[in-house]
Amino acid sequence: MAMSKSYPIFLLLIFLGLFAWVYQSENSQLQIQQQQELDSFKTSLTRYQQWQGDGAELFKKLSENYPFQFFQYIDDTDGQRSHTEGRLDSQHPHPLARLFSIELSHTQKLATGRLQVKLSANQAIETSISHTQKLGVMLLVAYLILLLVFILLMSKHRAAIRYAADYISKIPELGFSAVASSKLTGELNPIGISLEECRLQLKAQIDKLNQENEKLHKAAYQDTVTGFGSRQRFTQKLETISNPDIPQLGLMAMVKATELAQINQKQGRTAGDDYLSRVANCIRKACSKYSDAECFRVSSADFAIFIPDVMLKDAPKFLDQLKIYLDEYLQMTKAESVAHIGLVPYHQGTDAVNLLTIADTAVSIAQTLGPNSYHIQEKLNGDEQFGDDRWKMAINDLVTRQALKFYQQPIQPCRTDVEVYRELLARFYNSEGKFLPTTTVIAMAERHGMSSELDKLVVISALRMLKENPTISGNFGINISAFSAHQDMFVAWLKDILGKQKYIASRLVFEINESGMQSNLGASYKFVREIHSVGSRVSIERFGMSFTSFKFFSEVRPDYIKLDGSYTSNIDEDSNNKFFVRMMVDVARRIGIRVIATSVERQEEKLTLEKLLVDGLQGYYIAQPQAMAITDQI
Repeated sequence: MAMSKSYPIFLLLIFLGLFAWVYQSENSQLQIQQQQELDSFKTSLTRYQQWQGDGAELFKKLSENYPFQFFQYIDDTDGQRSHTEGRLDSQHPHPLARLFSIELSHTQKLATGRLQVKLSANQAIETSISHTQKLGVMLLVAYLILLLVFILLMSKHRAAIRYAADYISKIPELGFSAVASSKLTGELNPIGISLEECRLQLKAQIDKLNQENEKLHKAAYQDTVTGFGSRQRFTQKLETISNPDIPQLGLMAMVKATELAQINQKQGRTAGDDYLSRVANCIRKACSKYSDAECFRVSSADFAIFIPDVMLKDAPKFLDQLKIYLDEYLQMTKAESVAHIGLVPYHQGTDAVNLLTIADTAVSIAQTLGPNSYHIQEKLNGDEQFGDDRWKMAINDLVTRQALKFYQQPIQPCRTDVEVYRELLARFYNSEGKFLPTTTVIAMAERHGMSSELDKLVVISALRMLKENPTISGNFGINISAFSAHQDMFVAWLKDILGKQKYIASRLVFEINESGMQSNLGASYKFVREIHSVGSRVSIERFGMSFTSFKFFSEVRPDYIKLDGSYTSNIDEDSNNKFFVRMMVDVARRIGIRVIATSVERQEEKLTLEKLLVDGLQGYYIAQPQAMAITDQI
């Protein structure tokens, strides 16, 4: 630092200046004193103005009071009376005597001679030198003390600066220890305060960034709903299993949450997330005894479980425990099932694609076995269609046995002049009387081109139930696939069977998914026209999920539209959904179509929808699905 170098020089100059002042003061004082001494000598010499005696005698008398460096008396008449003592030039031994130059010479004419003297200033000079030395030593000591203090302060200052510099240099290393305030005191205290504030702010920012990174990591590698590993992590796990260089064996279980689609549709996404979270908890509890178990959410409704170092013979123990937890959860719900499990073994170098194929087959077979069932599939037995074949057989079996039961969920009219109906929900069961997942049954029927057979079963069963139970009043909605509605042979069959029972036909409303109806407007219009010809009506469900146009209203002309549950959820707080529903109600009313809101779960939603002038309300807040009375069954 420039100050550390300049300050000692500056301090030295000050002390040299002080010493010069001391010397000047002492020299001035000496001059004054000696001048006074010379003046006193001159005054005393007046007594010897008439001196006519010997020069030596005169020297003796004057020497009693005054010290002489030089004395010379020259008698004018008698050289024997003359007398000389000393020298004119100074001979003071002290080396500093030259600093104090003083002239105390005097010449005077006496009565008989001439006197020339030079008073000695040696004693006074010695005194002045002594005073100057003492003050000089004091100044030197003071200078050294101040210099030492300065050096100590500068050393402490440098240490503080080094500490601050080291602290700053460690910031890029994200070292966030608190600033030692004791090391940054005095004028450096503001730096310490600033560093501490900077540390706290930077730490807060870093912590915030770490939290954001953690969120991003979780988003990439952890499912937010269940807390399980994400699909990306699952893919990485499969790559590890496929590695032939890593010794390993164990079990992989695939768990399909079979009711997710239906819960999302009927109760909303929030209920769906809660359902997935509860299924995940069942899996988590079943895996609690296996410390190395890893769980993943593979897709919206599918989970994967890896249990290393467990043999296939021990698999039932795990599966039975998981089924117990799933059954316990099932008792708390109104659902047909919670999930189905397929389990397969794996070992070192297992092909990932093959493993997933076997697991999917195992899940498909499990779904044919009843609620919360599981199936262990060791290998594919050379037939990758094994699972599909089981489903073909299962659907053919339930069609042959007419193995379905109806649940009902009413639609509440919003006005007395509105005619609505009760929706019939088909529930299929296997030969053991265990319910199969409805969504999966319908999906598998569509996959294998068996939708029409399944739809015929639903229609025949509904007609028979109403015919054999005349005490059952009111109108009923029946769900059929858009695939069947667009098949001429199915439409002809439906028209024929309804035409034979026109009284019952007039009480039926056929519900079809909007996306399917939008795929072929011509065929959809033909279906509606034929259904109207026998007195039945048509309702378009999940309305609003596809591209909705006025052309759909004008060309197809359904009797009802059932708004998708996504428009109902929190509609009391969503202005966009309010606008959409208001617009749909206005358009539909102009051409005589009734609007029904589904998935109504809260009073606030109900009140808002009523204000928007919908015609009917359906959902768990209105009424939950209930089984038809025993006497009402086929």
